[in-house]
Amino acid sequence: MQRRILGGTGISVSDHAFGAMMLGKWGNPDHDDAIRILHRALDGGINFIDTADMYSDGESEVIVGKAIKGRRDDVVLATKGFFRMGTDPNTGGNSRRWLTKALEDSLRRLGTDHVDLYQIHRPDPATDIEETLSALTDFVRAGKVRAIGGSGYLAEQIVEAQWASEKRGFERFRTHQPPYSIFNRSIETSILPTARRYGMGVLTWSPLASGWLSGRFGKPSDIDLTSGRRTLQAHKFDPALPENAVKFEALDELRKIAADLGRPMTHLATAFVRAHPAVTSAIIGPRTHEQLEDLLAGADLELGDDVLDRIDAIVPPGEDLNRKEADYTPPSLADKAQRRR
Repeated sequence: MQRRILGGTGISVSDHAFGAMMLGKWGNPDHDDAIRILHRALDGGINFIDTADMYSDGESEVIVGKAIKGRRDDVVLATKGFFRMGTDPNTGGNSRRWLTKALEDSLRRLGTDHVDLYQIHRPDPATDIEETLSALTDFVRAGKVRAIGGSGYLAEQIVEAQWASEKRGFERFRTHQPPYSIFNRSIETSILPTARRYGMGVLTWSPLASGWLSGRFGKPSDIDLTSGRRTLQAHKFDPALPENAVKFEALDELRKIAADLGRPMTHLATAFVRAHPAVTSAIIGPRTHEQLEDLLAGADLELGDDVLDRIDAIVPPGEDLNRKEADYTPPSLADKAQRRR
């Protein structure tokens, strides 16, 4: 497992981060088994764990807290806040009021007095960025947070946050967390260059493109739209949609590359993400021991320019195969009133 420095903080992190979204009722509800998976990841050289308060409604943080008990000093621990954790509108967002409670709740569930990285899970158009950064700065000064970052921000929002920090003397975002895979490359256009411009660490999630690059899907009949997240996110999986049908053609070509390397598709996919010079860590989210062992076995793969050129010929740099998969849509597009008046 390679190590890299996290966004100029001096903190050394593994180039694979353990994403804990699948720990708990969303994925693996067996706490003891989930803890064993996390321990195996730590023993395998991963020292970076990423979770969030909303994963399994807080259950993921509880499991992580149990797993790192007695090993806290060996772990770089990251969590996130923003998404609503109750029915009241004030139980979510990026206000000082909510983030103060959200952090305290996360620390309690994690069983620790600080996190190494606290991330804003999504932008909040209802809250001034100065308000958010002011609160985060106080968290750092209180010793409850070591560094701060964002997730899902557009390039211009990253710049705005950096400028606000410089102007107001606030702590600045040291990291950014976007989705990135062979099938989802739009961040190469502006987000990754912007992050590099400000010396930010980049923690990418979904390197397997929501399972498309896991090797499980060979033909349309392999996709079951009647259960799990494939039901909730049919726009990402429905093979009847042209945007998804083209993925099968791409998979055929990617399998040839993987076969030439003598590696499974999962190794090719994660190595592609780690090959970008702007990426600090690729977040993997195994649900089972088998998935984790496979991903750990691919940690040594480094792709040469010849392989990367072949991938570029299949999915061009800066492009998403399915543009409808954007995880964050700004209000200027999502709100009809802002588009038409």
